[in-house]
Amino acid sequence: MTGMRGLEPLQVGLMFWTGGDLGFEATPDEIVESVSSLGVSCGQLGVHGNADLGPVSAAAWRSALESRDFRVVTAFTGFRGESYASIPICARTVGYVPADTREERERRTYEVSDFARDLGIPGLATHIGCLPSNPDAPDHLEVLGLVRRVCDHCAKNGQTFALETGQEPAAELLEFLRAVDRPNIGINFDPANMILYGSGEPLEALEALKDHLLTVHCKDGTWPETPGEWGRETPLGAGAVGMAGYVEALRGAGYTGPLTIEREIVGEEQRADIREAIGLLNSLRNLG
Repeated sequence: MTGMRGLEPLQVGLMFWTGGDLGFEATPDEIVESVSSLGVSCGQLGVHGNADLGPVSAAAWRSALESRDFRVVTAFTGFRGESYASIPICARTVGYVPADTREERERRTYEVSDFARDLGIPGLATHIGCLPSNPDAPDHLEVLGLVRRVCDHCAKNGQTFALETGQEPAAELLEFLRAVDRPNIGINFDPANMILYGSGEPLEALEALKDHLLTVHCKDGTWPETPGEWGRETPLGAGAVGMAGYVEALRGAGYTGPLTIEREIVGEEQRADIREAIGLLNSLRNLG
């Protein structure tokens, strides 16, 4: 996918949250001010599972974003009860795969889509969960139908719907995208997730999935030391992704959308790492 109206090609942005474990509890105005103070003016807004999506909250978020001319390109949907404590726990709790929360999470996704529409956000994204690799498995088929319905709802709101990469090899994700068969489906490519889950070389995966790029994360990490366990997230440039090669590959794929930094820790260390990441990405984007 090529660029987005009103943004510079490969403009550096930031993933931030409405609150929850990866954000901080404050007013929308305070959160947007904190993000803007890092020197970015675009990014993705993570909507945690307990976030208030009512009209008063939506108006406050819209005002906060508009007052700083901050462009959000994606609302990233999180759900109550999700845990990334380990890969097995992730498989049991994340996304639409767990059957006991599937209906509730489908409703919540529509609510986030409508919330994003009211904020003028053109895209939705989420982790759909650890799909069974067998396309005939009941959970696989149920999630396939759900994702089609989500795409249709997003289309009514003028939005794309992106699947976050990492929880399955690129070939399996590609087949799923083809099976969904909706014009507004695509991916939010996260190279570090391919490494952290041990699901494939990120640049090879990017090459396979490049025709479905909607948005990207810039995140780094190291490979798992033991198969089936997590790798380790690192500051950008300190892991195994190879940021220069990644940005070059994105440019070669025709992607000119935001380079959205994601650093999944909180506090002053996170802010220091984000500042370093902004400098690194700005140097790499200026090489093209």
